[in-house]
Amino acid sequence: MKRAILEQLQEARRNKRPVALVTDLDTGREALFDGDDVVAGELVLSAVALREIEAAIRADRSGRLKEAGEHLFVEVFNPPRRVIIIGAVHIAQALAPMAEIAGYEVVIVDPRRAFASDSRFPRVTLVDSWPDQALKELAPDSRTAVVTLTHDPKLDDPALQIALESEAFYIGSLGSTRTHAKRLERLREAGLAEEQLDRIHGPLGLPLGGRTPAEIAVATLAQMTQVLYGAPPLVPARNRSAASA
Repeated sequence: MKRAILEQLQEARRNKRPVALVTDLDTGREALFDGDDVVAGELVLSAVALREIEAAIRADRSGRLKEAGEHLFVEVFNPPRRVIIIGAVHIAQALAPMAEIAGYEVVIVDPRRAFASDSRFPRVTLVDSWPDQALKELAPDSRTAVVTLTHDPKLDDPALQIALESEAFYIGSLGSTRTHAKRLERLREAGLAEEQLDRIHGPLGLPLGGRTPAEIAVATLAQMTQVLYGAPPLVPARNRSAASA
């Protein structure tokens, strides 16, 4: 690997930007794809190859390109996925370690210092700013999930407003169907459009039937995974025979 490519790659990784190294396996030539374009290297890439590279970055998948020719190999270097959790509550205590095991960088936001303590959340980044301020600074991107858990409109609603203006791949909010309906009405009054409100997963998580904080955390992480990879909705067991008929 040439020095110019190595330096660009290291700089992108330090700044947690998605980047991909493309190698022509026949000639050994390389190119670095950073952002929307090739920033270093001698390899000339077609529009088809660039689309495949962008898709590989989104899917977090390295390998040979297919449409552009299998002689091109793309190695993806993505920053860790993040989950920003609003509310240092019991569900957060279960969700944080589960998300960490699944490969997420976990950030918990709660201005209530009695809740957001190191003793309750070891090894987790804690932010004690108000959620809207915290999210502006954290700048959710396409590799970020945002989950609100406080049940307090003063904390959840401002966070949702910032999250819905971002590229976060998943936005979920705890609460019953009735609570969620009231939440949507408040957000409409705040000026958010219906297509933005449709991005909120509420009630939170896949409908697995769980009730405990750990069970709700499982359902939430499962839904985050489903949305991340664009998997189809689950078909209830009683409907599977009809769906497959």
